[in-house]
Amino acid sequence: MTALETFLLADFLGTATWLWLIFISIVIALLVFDLGVLHREHREIGVRESLFLSAGYISAGLLFGLWVWYMKGAGSGMEFYTGFLIEKSLSMDNVFVMAMIFSFLAIPRKYQHEVLFWGILGVIVLRAIMIGLGAHLVSEFSWILYVFGAFLLLTGIKMLFAKVDDHPDLDNNFFVKYLRKHMRITDKLHEGRFFVRQPDANGKSVLWATPLFLALVLIECADLVFAA
Repeated sequence: MTALETFLLADFLGTATWLWLIFISIVIALLVFDLGVLHREHREIGVRESLFLSAGYISAGLLFGLWVWYMKGAGSGMEFYTGFLIEKSLSMDNVFVMAMIFSFLAIPRKYQHEVLFWGILGVIVLRAIMIGLGAHLVSEFSWILYVFGAFLLLTGIKMLFAKVDDHPDLDNNFFVKYLRKHMRITDKLHEGRFFVRQPDANGKSVLWATPLFLALVLIECADLVFAA
């Protein structure tokens, strides 16, 4: 057996490496197709197109689940579909938070897709780190599961007694204030750019972040909170 065959057949998290490579290749291909073909230019996405895109990506996920079922058996297939359904259900919270962030920062609809696209890429990396770190902590310190459980319990209690008309005040949000205090952020958008160069108070040309980048950071943080 050659070194390449050994690598491809090696077990990684209970699955052969070549299967992971196929999965990663599919994800990259979909992302490239989305940004490089479907949305090469900034434009507003209508409801009809949004529904077609959602149906397409959901269908891709369901078809991938059939492939997992075929390759790894019914147990793995059901686990995939269970996780897929849970993620879809929980993502509704993210949608409302993202809409609130876009509204607060007055991000036009034609630029929202780019923020969400790069947000997805960032979330993939950050969630992979969190999952790996969490798995390592649980394997080393089994008692930490009780800490995670207590956190979820307290979060549930807080949500239970929260008022229905409670809306987060992003103007007074600690994290938003911190970013605006420690970063140069422009007052207005510069088309679809995350960073621009313009003079500071001393007239020196420096790099400034735009509200589009602030929206990206807030969405990343919100997704991490929901993922935790």
